[in-house]
Amino acid sequence: MMKTVLIVDDDQSVLEVLEVMLSKNFRVITAKNGEEGVNLYSVYKPDVVLMDVMMPGMDGIEATRKIKEIDQDAKILAITAYASHKGKDMMEAGAIGVIEKPISRTKLVEIIERTIE
Repeated sequence: MMKTVLIVDDDQSVLEVLEVMLSKNFRVITAKNGEEGVNLYSVYKPDVVLMDVMMPGMDGIEATRKIKEIDQDAKILAITAYASHKGKDMMEAGAIGVIEKPISRTKLVEIIERTIE
């Protein structure tokens, strides 16, 4: 059975690129903001969440905290172009890793598979 990845990012083009990159290996669900990401997490309980950090409204840090309240074992990977600034905040909120944008498909699939194991 395919593992499920929830991608949360306010940038539609980023969502589309990541979905294309991952859809061969995983079932992909997308959310365009933190609030939607939290709601979809509670419905689908995905194996891994790729969480953008900088989003209007509920940012990735707050969304990560809320998902961890729903499921303390949630596997959340921060995905950001601002890893050096925001990575620490995401880890404190409960993320288990930080992926820097841009990233290759091979590397991303590898990181997700390692995270699921």
